[in-house]
Amino acid sequence: MNKKIAIIGGGNLGTAIAEGLIQSGFVISRNILITKRNTKTLHELEGLGVKISDNNEEAVLYADLVILAVKPFQVNDVLSALKEKFREENQVLVSVVTGVSIEEISAIVGKKIPIVRAMPNTAIAIQESMTCLSAKDVSEEQLQYVQEIFSQLGKTIQIDEKLMDAATVLGACGTAFAMRYIRANIQGGIEIGFDARTANLIAAQTVKGAADLLLKRGTHPEQEIDKVTTPKGCTIAGLNQMEHQGFSSSLIRGLVASYEKIAKE
Repeated sequence: MNKKIAIIGGGNLGTAIAEGLIQSGFVISRNILITKRNTKTLHELEGLGVKISDNNEEAVLYADLVILAVKPFQVNDVLSALKEKFREENQVLVSVVTGVSIEEISAIVGKKIPIVRAMPNTAIAIQESMTCLSAKDVSEEQLQYVQEIFSQLGKTIQIDEKLMDAATVLGACGTAFAMRYIRANIQGGIEIGFDARTANLIAAQTVKGAADLLLKRGTHPEQEIDKVTTPKGCTIAGLNQMEHQGFSSSLIRGLVASYEKIAKE
């Protein structure tokens, strides 16, 4: 692709996006510009051919597509300083900032530019993110290009923007919830005889395989559960004990608690 991409904010997420795009071959490194106040931390990307800068205005003037990857509290100051530099034609702004709506971004910029919100998760660092997208004033071609970008970094889905907070909980907070389940599995594995390293491998690969079954077969979890749950077997004994202790309900309550926390802010 020949389009030029600027990433404003060279933190963990911004650099992960750049690295993923380069590794996928979707964008050549010299067509990416990434900004950060302290550019010393971006030398590895610079070595790959990425342009680095501490000047956000330079990034906006350079790019066909601008990815905003700053902290939520920085959005107003960053965009206010750049609003005169955005082009209403042939430029798209993509925000990966949590909790800042398209309407809020549009109000700060003050121009009718195409805006896309993208909600990836930390697995974007290994090109396995689940990224939810919503957009405003974006052409089909522009949205398709943004979707293609994030498809290099995992899976994507388009959703209504009103579901973005829910997407944050299910797709981003969900990573932590899944990690906590895996950690508990490891602890249990140690208790029944495995060393920590072996328990970690078995637990992580088992969860990965379970997820792949759903993604590749398109099945419901209960269908896969039924395949390993035999009458009077050890699986059903374990499942029932977990449910007696509130396993499913505690997960659901945790998701709702996270959602309510976002909704209040």
